[in-house]
Amino acid sequence: MKISRRGFLAFSSTLLGSFLLGNQAEAIEGKYATIIDLTKCDGCKGEIMPRCVKACREYNRDRFPEPKKPIPPYWPRKSYEDWSDKRDKIDTLTPYNWIFVQKINIDGQEVNIPRRCMHCDNPPCVRECPFGALTKGPEGNSVINDKLCFGGAKCRDVCPWHIPQRQAGVGIYLDILPKYAGGGVMYKCDLCKDRIKKGEEPACVIACRERLGDKAVFMFGRRKEVFDMAYSRAKAEGLYIYGNTQNGGTSTSYLSKIPFETIEKVINGKKDRFQMPVKIENKIESTFNPIGKIVLVSGFLSMIGASIGAVLSKKSSKKEREDEK
Repeated sequence: MKISRRGFLAFSSTLLGSFLLGNQAEAIEGKYATIIDLTKCDGCKGEIMPRCVKACREYNRDRFPEPKKPIPPYWPRKSYEDWSDKRDKIDTLTPYNWIFVQKINIDGQEVNIPRRCMHCDNPPCVRECPFGALTKGPEGNSVINDKLCFGGAKCRDVCPWHIPQRQAGVGIYLDILPKYAGGGVMYKCDLCKDRIKKGEEPACVIACRERLGDKAVFMFGRRKEVFDMAYSRAKAEGLYIYGNTQNGGTSTSYLSKIPFETIEKVINGKKDRFQMPVKIENKIESTFNPIGKIVLVSGFLSMIGASIGAVLSKKSSKKEREDEK
């Protein structure tokens, strides 16, 4: 992929605006929401792969990364994240697996927890991405633009659940500063963005209902209707809710017979990659530092400009030598 000078300037402007102002990620409730009912999930027992996982992989497979190898590490790191040889792994989140079923045991009872992006009302990943690669849609989903993502993993760092996953050897960083900046592209669930824009359900929701019918684990719909149902069931059946207040609120709520403090303790004890903390405050405003970003972006853009200039100069000199022959 070649980047013209005009394209580079446009990209730099977008980058600068992102650093100074942050992306539009005010705490606005999206149009849609999801309930994930843990009282009904059995992890698709007896099947090779949970239906929600299978459906997600099939629907999004054309968007999965195909890294350019060999993959060089970028300074100062001496390693990179490459999941391309583990793309069949389904028991965790990867750039090739955007939802998985986390299994825990509490007092002899197996609990299956479908895990994917929570799609926060005020997503830190969107506000804190230094490249403007994340946006929040009116439907309530947060989306990563793989054409802008440098794979810096800031989104994962600020996510309370560390959901986004990185694949090296792909993305715009390969054409700008492959040895010094970025590290690939970040990937995560976007609620099947093309489907929900048309008012259709995400693939995981449909697949679950096809298996369980009225007893489906996932319920997706208009936010108020979905949340009203969650609160009503919680009150009537003595269930616990997760996601309605965590990180300032999300578009995803879990229902459980077991307190989420207990679930958190068990997951924490297993030292799983993906925890489920109960007490999460949204700290976007308190951590937003425009002055620090001004300093950082000036240095970063200078570095990019110098690198691009060096590349253009090298190409120009090579052309002049060829013309002299």
